[in-house]
Amino acid sequence: MFLLDAPVPIAYALVTGLADGIHPVAGPMAAATAIIVFTLLVRLAMLPLAVAAARGERTRARLLPKVRDLQQRHKKNPERLKRETAALYEAEGATPLTGCLPMFAQVPFFMVMYRLFRSATVAGHQNALLAHTLLGAPLGQNWIGLVGGGLFAPPSLVFLGLLALLAALAVWSSRRTAATASAGTAPAGAAGVLARVAPFGTVVFAVFMPLAAGLYLLASGTWTAVERAVLHRRIVAPAA
Repeated sequence: MFLLDAPVPIAYALVTGLADGIHPVAGPMAAATAIIVFTLLVRLAMLPLAVAAARGERTRARLLPKVRDLQQRHKKNPERLKRETAALYEAEGATPLTGCLPMFAQVPFFMVMYRLFRSATVAGHQNALLAHTLLGAPLGQNWIGLVGGGLFAPPSLVFLGLLALLAALAVWSSRRTAATASAGTAPAGAAGVLARVAPFGTVVFAVFMPLAAGLYLLASGTWTAVERAVLHRRIVAPAA
């Protein structure tokens, strides 16, 4: 936890600085807009990892016939199949974990954002970001804490809109995973089922997390959707 606490003042300074700069244009939505801009800047910095993941997906697609051939030849010898498959991927510089790098890399940023909007004070000073709202919904509050004021009260409706958008992104991501699994470039079996269900976890998390963290998830998920579509068309698809 202490490792996550250390970057919080830096994130606070960045978000408040962005909010101050955006305020003349965004007005009362400046803080919420700053969170989205901050998220997009984080994802932009991670673009090289996403490109590497797309290239890894292209390599796995190219190696799929060889992998299937190994599976057929060594189906009665799982240990040898494991060794031969690992050697094949190693020779090509590919690994299944490459595709997960963007997701793993942004986890610390998400956790810092979460702690930023759960902290009453930052570096010994009052956390002024907690006073900001998005269409009347406090950025530091979660949906569970607001629903008592009425399911269809304006602040609750903001959360419901956020949850709906996150659900739409989860459906898109799940369908894409299913499509890549059928092409052999995503996990199959139980791992494949888990990969298709996992995107819906963001919807569940957003129910209990501050609105600011939900905005981070939404902005990051939207970036992922666009990024995957572009990289798949320009990097992965040409090898198909």
